[in-house]
Amino acid sequence: MSKPVPTTQHMKITNALKNNDLQLNVISLVDEHKNAIINPERKEIIKQVVQRREALACKQGFLSTLTPPESTGRSPKDTLIVLNRETDEYIDWDSPNNIPIDRETFEMLWEDALKVLNKKRKIYVTDRVIGADSAYALPVRTVTDKALTTLFTLNMFRPIPKDINQSIYSKKGFTLLVLPYDKIDTHRYSARLRQLPNGKTSNMAIVMDFGRRVGLVFGSAYAGSVKKLMFTVMNFYLPFENILPIHCSANENKKGDLALFLGLSGTGKTTLSADPDRALIGDDEHGWNSKGIANFENGCYAKLINLDPKKEPEIHNAVFHKEHYLDHGAIVENAMVYLDSTYDLSDERLTPNSRACYPLEFLTNVKLSAKGGHPKTIIFLTADANGVLPPVSRLNQEQAMLWFLMGYTSKLAGTETGIIEPVTTFSRFFGQPFMSLMPKIYSELLGRQLQKHKSRVFLINTGWTGGPYGTGERIDINLTRAIVNAALDGKLDDVEYSENKLFHLEVPNYCPGVPSVMLNPINTWADKDKYREFAKKLALEFSQHFDKAYGNKRIAEEVRIQCPGK
Repeated sequence: MSKPVPTTQHMKITNALKNNDLQLNVISLVDEHKNAIINPERKEIIKQVVQRREALACKQGFLSTLTPPESTGRSPKDTLIVLNRETDEYIDWDSPNNIPIDRETFEMLWEDALKVLNKKRKIYVTDRVIGADSAYALPVRTVTDKALTTLFTLNMFRPIPKDINQSIYSKKGFTLLVLPYDKIDTHRYSARLRQLPNGKTSNMAIVMDFGRRVGLVFGSAYAGSVKKLMFTVMNFYLPFENILPIHCSANENKKGDLALFLGLSGTGKTTLSADPDRALIGDDEHGWNSKGIANFENGCYAKLINLDPKKEPEIHNAVFHKEHYLDHGAIVENAMVYLDSTYDLSDERLTPNSRACYPLEFLTNVKLSAKGGHPKTIIFLTADANGVLPPVSRLNQEQAMLWFLMGYTSKLAGTETGIIEPVTTFSRFFGQPFMSLMPKIYSELLGRQLQKHKSRVFLINTGWTGGPYGTGERIDINLTRAIVNAALDGKLDDVEYSENKLFHLEVPNYCPGVPSVMLNPINTWADKDKYREFAKKLALEFSQHFDKAYGNKRIAEEVRIQCPGK
C-alpha cells in the first residue's frame, strides 16, 4: 500500500489547483485514496505497465499495446466543451468541432469519474507541465487508474521547471482525469450525450471545462485523446496572453535560424522538417510569444504506418532501437507486432493510425531545451491534388493570414469509396479540431507576430503538376526539398516574382534546383483550358468556404480580399 508523498513538486501543483470545487474534489480523492502512486519514477512505472499486462515488453525494449476498435483514433463527435458564461463568447460555436455540453451533465460525468477512481485498487498521479517556456508553462495534474496512461504523460508532458513560479499559470493549474477503459452508464446519460446511429447513447466522452480548468477522458483508450485535449486547452488559454499557439513542427540550423512547418496529413510536414543539418525543436505543438518559439511537449506521438527506416531513420531509431525495456519505454500503439517482437508497419488491419510515443531525447538531432528564437521562415504545406497551385509562392502578411485561416489541402481521388475527383479539404490553422476560439483571434495574432518579427512566409505545394491526380504526377520530393532549402537559405528573397491573380499569390520566376517551367503550373499542363477549368473550380471552393466559415466572423477586409476567387 502506497500513501501520497507530499513532495515539493506535488505540493506546488496542489496549491495551484485550489481554484474550484471540481479540482478540490480531486485533491481530496488523491489524499484519501489508500493506494495512490504519486509521481512515480519512469522505470518504476514501466515495470508496472508490464507487470499489469497493459503492454508487452518487446525484445528491442519498446512496449507494444492494443486498444479496443473504438479507440484507435480520436473521437471528434464525443469531444465536448462545457458551456460556461466566462468563456462562451470567445468560442466559435459555428465550427463543427466545437460541440457544447451543459454544466449539469459534465458535473454528473465528473462525479461518476471520481466514484470510479475511488473504487480502483490503485490510482496514479503525475504532476507535469505543458510548455517548455517557463513564462507560460501550464501545470497539469493527471489522475488515472492505468500505468500506461501515466507513462504516456511522462513521455509527452514536461517536467515541472524549477522556476515554475514565474509562469503566468503558476496558480492556474489544470486537472485531468483519465479513465480509458471504463465506459459511461449510457442509461444515465440518455438524451444528454451523443445518440449513435443505432439509437443508443455514446459510452465515451472527452470533455474540457476551460472556465474551471478541468478535463476528462472517459471511455477512450486512444492515447491521443489525452495529448490533443491538452493541446486544445493551450490553444484556448494562450491567445488571451498574446501568445500564438501553432500546430506545426519546428527546427533550426546551427546559426539559430528557426523555421516552422505547418501542414495537414499527407503534405510532407514530417518528412520535410526532418533535416540532418537542422536540430528539431518539436514535431507538433508550439507557442510563439515575445521571446520566440517553444515546444509544448516532452516527446513525440508519431504515425507508424509505412514508416520507412531509410526515409525516416530518426523516428524509426527512436522507437525501435535496442535497449533494456526499463530504460526504453517507447509506447507502440496498435501496430502489427508479433509475439516474437517482429513487426510489420505496412499492415493496417488493426488501424492505419498506428502510433509511437517516445521522449524527444530519443532523437539524435534534437534541441533538448525545446526553445528557439523567432522564426525566420514559415512554410505552409499543401498537397494540391488539382495540380493548379504553384510549387512555391511567397505570402505577404495578409496572404499569410488568409492561408492560415483556410488550412488547405486535398483528399485524393481513388483513396476513398465514392471519391472520383480530388476533394478540397479545409482545416483552419492546419488544426481545426483543436482551435476553439473565434478565428480572427488566431489570424490576427499571426499577423501581429509577422509584422513585428518580419518572418518570411512561403506556401509550398507538395501535390501534383501537369494535371490533377490520375493525370499529372506528384511533384518529386527532391524538387520539393530544393524549394524548401532555397526558402530557408534566403535564396528566394531577391528574385523576381509574378502575380497569380486568381489565387492572389506571388510566384518566383526562378528557384535554384527547380526547372523554371514548373514554377507557373499552367506551363506543365498539355490542355491549358483544362487547367483554367480546374483552377477556377478550386478558387470558387475557396471563396464559398470562406463565406460559409468566416462570413460573419469579422475578418478584416484586407485579409478577405486575398481569398482565391475574391
